[in-house]
Amino acid sequence: MKKKYEDIILPIEQRVLNMVSEMTLDEKVSQMVHKAPLIDRLKIPEYNWWNECLHGVARAGNATVFPQAIGLAASWDRDLLKRVAEVISDEARAKHHHAKKKGNFKRFYGLTFWSPTINIFRDPRWGRGQETYGEDPYLTGEMGATFIKGLQGNDPYYLKLIATPKHFAVHSGPENIRHHFNVNVTKKDMAETYLPAFKKCVIDGKACSIMTAYTRLNGQPCSANKTLLIDILRNKWGFKGFVVSDCGAIDDIYKAHKVVKTAAEASALAINNGCELSCGNTFKALVSVIPALSRLTLIPL
Repeated sequence: MKKKYEDIILPIEQRVLNMVSEMTLDEKVSQMVHKAPLIDRLKIPEYNWWNECLHGVARAGNATVFPQAIGLAASWDRDLLKRVAEVISDEARAKHHHAKKKGNFKRFYGLTFWSPTINIFRDPRWGRGQETYGEDPYLTGEMGATFIKGLQGNDPYYLKLIATPKHFAVHSGPENIRHHFNVNVTKKDMAETYLPAFKKCVIDGKACSIMTAYTRLNGQPCSANKTLLIDILRNKWGFKGFVVSDCGAIDDIYKAHKVVKTAAEASALAINNGCELSCGNTFKALVSVIPALSRLTLIPL
């Protein structure tokens, strides 16, 4: 007998909820890390969530290479950037389908892209300013939202791919201290400088995922920050997608920021404060903290 999740006539939300209800705890947790394994009995293929396309499809063979983001921003041309993003997403789709036919589920062949970088570039010591659209919040928001629209496409039902503006939020400063740095920012600076571009990308660009920053923000790790991920992102802006941690950021919660002592506590803290996917393997520790999952809810895309 066909399961509900196999019935393409049913609404996608109903199918997803049915599939999740069929999964064991171990299976659920296995899908919450960036290298998600095959679940053969449910016909869920393995999937690697990690992909990049800041200025072209990265590290998946030959691809069109466009100017870095800072160069594209210098054009001040949204229409041009939209066309660039559409070319990138065309190539991304083609590469994904070709890889899937070959049984290739390795990193950089999926459809979840961790781009664009919309951090406000204030501090050159970060060393990655070329990935951003510069220091102006308005320009960054306009270019970021346009890039996202070009990547995700305009089909009313299917996404061409998923874009992921990053790193939420206030990610800059010296690169070598990012894993334990605490950023103190006033409410005024947050509202005027650091949040507008993310808001634009969520509300206007309709980004389907967001990546967190490594740092703490006003004392709380960004990957487990209720103010950022629940109060602002979901409740205030109405975000319906998923939040992914930067790579290794869940480890930072207990190893670098030291706000808790163990991987299990760090994972539970992140999950309960709005982070659903870990770039890394730390979330596997969730199996040992079942009570912490009691407040976890599925939010359909």
